[in-house]
This record gives sequence, structure tokens and C-alpha cells, in this order.
Amino acid sequence: METPVGGGTSGPEGPDGPDGPGEPDGPGGPNERGGSSEPAETPSGKRKFTFPSALTVLAIVTVAVWLLAFLIPSGQYDRNKSGAPVEGTYHRVDSGQSFVDRLNDLFLSPVNGLYGIQDEKTSLVAPDNVGSLYGSAGVFLFVLAIGAFITVVFATGALDRGIGRLAHRLRERGALLIAGVMVVFSVLGTVEGFAEETLGFYGLIVPLMLALGYDRMTAVGAIILGAGVGVLCSTVNPFATGVASSAAGISLGDGIVLRAAMWVVLTGVTVAYVIRYAQRVRRDPERSLSGFLPGDRDRGQAAAGASEVPELTGLHKAVLVTTALVFAFMIFSVVPWSSALTGKADATPYGFELGWSFPQLAALFLCAAVLVGLVARMGEQRLSSTIIQGAADFVSPALVILLARGVTTIMNNSKITDTVLHSIEGVVKGTSSGLFAVIVFLVNLPLAFLIPSTSGHATLAMPILAPLADFAGVSRAVVVTAWQAASGWMNLWVPTTAVTIGGVALAKVGYDKYLRFVWPLLALLAVLICGFVALGAAVT
Repeated sequence: METPVGGGTSGPEGPDGPDGPGEPDGPGGPNERGGSSEPAETPSGKRKFTFPSALTVLAIVTVAVWLLAFLIPSGQYDRNKSGAPVEGTYHRVDSGQSFVDRLNDLFLSPVNGLYGIQDEKTSLVAPDNVGSLYGSAGVFLFVLAIGAFITVVFATGALDRGIGRLAHRLRERGALLIAGVMVVFSVLGTVEGFAEETLGFYGLIVPLMLALGYDRMTAVGAIILGAGVGVLCSTVNPFATGVASSAAGISLGDGIVLRAAMWVVLTGVTVAYVIRYAQRVRRDPERSLSGFLPGDRDRGQAAAGASEVPELTGLHKAVLVTTALVFAFMIFSVVPWSSALTGKADATPYGFELGWSFPQLAALFLCAAVLVGLVARMGEQRLSSTIIQGAADFVSPALVILLARGVTTIMNNSKITDTVLHSIEGVVKGTSSGLFAVIVFLVNLPLAFLIPSTSGHATLAMPILAPLADFAGVSRAVVVTAWQAASGWMNLWVPTTAVTIGGVALAKVGYDKYLRFVWPLLALLAVLICGFVALGAAVT
């Protein structure tokens, strides 16, 4: 889940770190994907280079695109009744913009990215136009609403305690413990983008793994890869699939069957990979890639003999059930059941289908936040402040979305969007549908590194990639799946993510050793992803 730079939802209360009180905790807290911890000072007093925040990168991208718009020829496609470009109809046109007009577009790009209105006749976007909403106000509000909901859930302590109880109950069954933790994290990742929140669990998982005869790398793999593969295969993750689907002009539920199949297979492969490594280390500790720090065995045994973690109270159980029902209802509300069950994209919707989108989902999570607060008996003052704090914590990823959308308004008003689309059309033209889907995955790998925000990456790339799918005769849902798989795959290893660099720091494992551990799995996952997206493109 995307969280603001330098903040985010808190982890479980308990040990100060994986080695108990007094040990350094590593990074100061979870960041939005692409953020990093505060840079440590070198002995000479110089500060190390840190990757810019998502907001800074998108500000740079905004100015760069604005300057490029002076050099890129303007042009456009003819549009069909649904507004999609018609292949083969691209032609050059005059944008009709003066320098002052372009300067005004740059100045108003964040505003247009939030609530810009597209004129039906000229297609220009401006906040005072009459026409259809072009900005991302609906997605912006949705991010704030789900931020409020998730923050309320974490404030009850139910989710943290529930995962803690699971780990403690399975502490004497190592392989089952690893599988249980990873599957739970993967489910949370695929449903709501659970990733940065895992930083709070190292203090619990690392000592347990050491007590069972495993090493610190096993704990790192279980946590980072468990949540990471879930995010990679996001089925209804609002911060990845949701934002990308909105930018692509499709339902959040489109393509959910393919993504669910990917989630089952890739999660199974990832769990098996970590368990295989863990059992090898248990048989022969010398084969550990991370090694063992002094006192690891003693700390692990002490953790294993510790008293039971606090029981789940009735309120905690009620909160967990309520949370599960909310996400289950969200899935039900967005899935196009007639298309999913019949396999026909144009199937007549069933009577029970809701067909909800972001406005309804934003209202759902606002109501759900209040419901969870009432179930947990938080009280009016605490519930109100927690909802406000949750929305405030998620302003950063919400701002990223509108900034990215603001870039597309500059491209739209200068009429270069179709020119860029036309240039890419020439590259992929003539390729098979399966190869096209694989190309989308590969093209998004460097983009996922350069644009350090899943939401910003989706909002920026989808207006170009989605029409390409139409030209290739591929479902836009396949493009969304290929895009999110690329973003999730990069998120498993790049050092610009708080989840990865913060996780290895908390577990006291070298980043280079983690790369050595994970690269065979990354290669296997890349092959499987290419197979899935190619298959999905072929059957659509």
C-alpha cells in the first residue's frame, strides 16, 4: 500500500527491533514506493545520494514534458463513438497554443490533474470548461477514504495482533509458519497493497525464525517476498490495479480471473522457494547466505520461550471479521460477474451486479472506517481524529496521482499524446497479441524504477498503453495486469523502496546478500509473468 514519504501506518507494538530493546530500528518508517529512509551521514560529513521522492520526480517530469511539447509535433487520431482512437487515422494538426497558453497549462497542471474539465468540442482541459471530468478527483478522494479506513483498522491493533497470534501458534512448525505468514501477507498485498506495513513485523518474525533453526534471510524472504508477490499479482489492490484501471478506462474487476490465477501460482512458487531455502539452512547452517550474528541463537531461543502473545479479544475478532467483509464486498461490487462467468466481454450484466467505481468505493470505505471504529468502541473523539489522521497520511500518494494526471493534461492540450501513441504504434504494429503483452511488461520495468510511485506510474503510462491494446486487439485489462506485474516485480528488489532497503536493514542482512538470495526467484517469476500475460492476451 502506498503511504506518505516519511510516515505511514504503524506496525505492531512490541519489541523495539528484531534484536529486542536498545537495538537500532533501521529506517525511520515506511515510505511511499520509491521513497527511502533519511540518508545517513558519511564519516566526512557528506550526505549520501538518495533517490528523489515521487512528488519531486513527477515535478521534474512535468517540466520536462512541457519543454518536449515544444519539440514534438502535434497530431491526433480520429475517435470512435466511445472516444477511443481509430487505428490508421493519425494526422498532424496545429495545436493552436501560444506560449502564454502553454505557460498557463504548466501553471494549472496540478489543478487540471485534480478537477480539469475536458471540452467536448475542442478536447482542451481547463478547470472552468463545460464538459466531462478529465481530472482524477474521484481517485484522489478514494485514496483518502481508504487511507482513513486502513488507519482506523491499524489503530485497533486487531490486524497486528492477529498476525502475531498466527506466528506464535505455528512457532514449532517451521515450514507451516513460513507458509502461513507469507500467505497472509500475500492476501493482504493482493487486496489492499499491504507492503510498507510489514516493516513492523521484523521484531516478531526474525527471533521466531532464529529459534526454529533458520537464519535472518529466511525472515526477510518470508516478509518481503510474501507481501511483494501479493502486490505483484494485485487482484483488486486500489493503489495499483484500481488507479491503473481508472486511467485505462475499465472496471477494477476487469481481468480479475487472470490476476487471481497469477496470484495462486506465483504465491505458491514464492512460498516454496523460501521454504526450500529455509530447510537447506536448517540442515546445514553453513549454507546460510546471511550468516548468523553473535547471540542469534540465544536471542532466538529466548523469543521461542517467551510467554504467549496477548489473546485476540472479542473486539479484535469483530474488527478482523468486519475488515474481511468490507474487502469481500468491495470485490463483489466491482467484478463484472456476467463477463467473468461467461467469458464474454459484452455479456448482459446480471441483476445483482453493482458495477461500482471509485465514487461508490470512496463512500464505502468512509462508511467502513466509521463502522470499524464503532465495532472497536473507539469513541467519537478518537475515531474522528484517527479518520482525519488517516486521510492526512495518504495525501502524499493522492497528490502523486493528480500530479501525474496533470502531466497528461499538458500532453493533451498541446496535442502530443496521439503523436507519442502513434510512434509506439509503429514499434508494436504487426506483433502477435502475446508478444505485445510481454513487450508491455518489459517496457514498464525501467519506467517502474524511474517513476517511484505505483499510482503515478499508472496514471502517467496508462493513457498511452491502453489505446495500444485496442490497436493490438488485446484487452485493456491485460495491459493493466502486465503493467502492475512489472511494477510489483521491480518492487521486490530495487533499493529505492522502503520495503526492501528498510526490511534488510531491520533484519540486519546485507542488501548484496539479499540480491544473491532473490535473483533466481526473480528470473523464475519474470518467465511466469510473461507466460501469464501472453496467455491472457491470446484468449481475449
